[in-house]
Amino acid sequence: MKPSIQSQKRELIFNNLNTANTAFQNIYPGDRSDRQPVHTLYGGANLFKYDSAPALGRRSLEIFETYAPDHKVFGHVFDMDTTSGFSQRIYDKVIAKLKSEAIEDFRIDFEDGYGNRSNEEEDETARTTAIEVAKGMKERTLSPFIGIRIKPFTEEMKERGLRTLDIFVSTLVTETGGKLPDNFIVMLPKVTIPEQPAALADLFEVLEDELHLTKGILKMEMMVETTQAIMDIHGTNPLYRFISASKNRCMAMHFGTYDYTASCSITAKYQEMDHPVCDFAHHMTKVALAHTGIWLSDGATNTMPIGPHRGENLTPAQLKENMDTVHRAWKKGYDHIRHSLWNGYYQGWDLNPAQFPMRYAAVYAFFLESYDDAVERLKTFVEKAARATLIGDVFDDAATGQGLLNYFLRALNSGAITEQELMETGLTLDEIRSRSFKQILENRKK
Repeated sequence: MKPSIQSQKRELIFNNLNTANTAFQNIYPGDRSDRQPVHTLYGGANLFKYDSAPALGRRSLEIFETYAPDHKVFGHVFDMDTTSGFSQRIYDKVIAKLKSEAIEDFRIDFEDGYGNRSNEEEDETARTTAIEVAKGMKERTLSPFIGIRIKPFTEEMKERGLRTLDIFVSTLVTETGGKLPDNFIVMLPKVTIPEQPAALADLFEVLEDELHLTKGILKMEMMVETTQAIMDIHGTNPLYRFISASKNRCMAMHFGTYDYTASCSITAKYQEMDHPVCDFAHHMTKVALAHTGIWLSDGATNTMPIGPHRGENLTPAQLKENMDTVHRAWKKGYDHIRHSLWNGYYQGWDLNPAQFPMRYAAVYAFFLESYDDAVERLKTFVEKAARATLIGDVFDDAATGQGLLNYFLRALNSGAITEQELMETGLTLDEIRSRSFKQILENRKK
């Protein structure tokens, strides 16, 4: 049949649409496929040493083996099946992780974890910490991701935040001959207006110019810690304006559980990660930044898995109280992490090496408990070339197929599954990383 619309008019209409579609795709390029750390460890800058990561990893392993000496105790703590081999599988993965790479991301903290000190003391800490990072680069003892948290760019603290950033970066590049660690990032806390990340981006440009660094190498992340970061005075969510103000330098948005709940007037007893006000903020953040390529991270559980009794000659009663205290705190943190994962937040904070076991236990169990089912569903889905598929009592459509791809990529990036386990789906790593079910099917038809 002869079309009614002339080609010239069609092209004019589609040219306008192409411009709009391209602009939309530039704003929403989709999730990044590169590795996102599953946690960030925050530690006071005054305590950081070049070998902090391996030292804290050894401490975490010691704590884990003390309070979870075998998979049965481990399974009991986290309500895992100890008879099918599942608890053993997760236990072995946690042990291996603590031995090989207990810390994925380290944030050297000059804000809440450091406190307000004299300018002279913070100047010196910024200098000596940078020297320690340079030594860690040389000795290869740093975590895969690392950065610093400066003080916020409020009127009261902006000069201090700038000065610490300047001293740290200037000292670091002097010590290393102009190099920064891999995946280095600067955290800007308590962001409330776009002008704050804009100012940090401008300062990055000056530092790069003055220190002869590659343009654009300095990256930032921001923190959602106030109600004004979720809804401004005009009744709109300002988070994407924060991202735009960063001039393409923002990589992630982190949630500050305790500052945010305090800003909502929640009393101390109920300032928890799974409080409804946190869920609201999480969903608002995700809706505002979904598919922009910005990583999202939840906050931390502040109940530490540390027993009340110290020393070598403890009584059986004291040892039991320590064990019970650690197990309760582990389970609480585990449930909080599972809640975050369920809400689509695949990264969170840890504050102490005693928390690492619950972090990895929660992440690995979350992914592996649905691994076999996900493999079967994805294999069947691909084989039937995206036709609607019914497996058991779960009906899969194209959107679910996309969700399965997301599952495997997240599981792989988190370390829950290996590349070999991913191959059980019948897809290649490149196909999974494409995140495009449409592209996978089209390529397989060729």
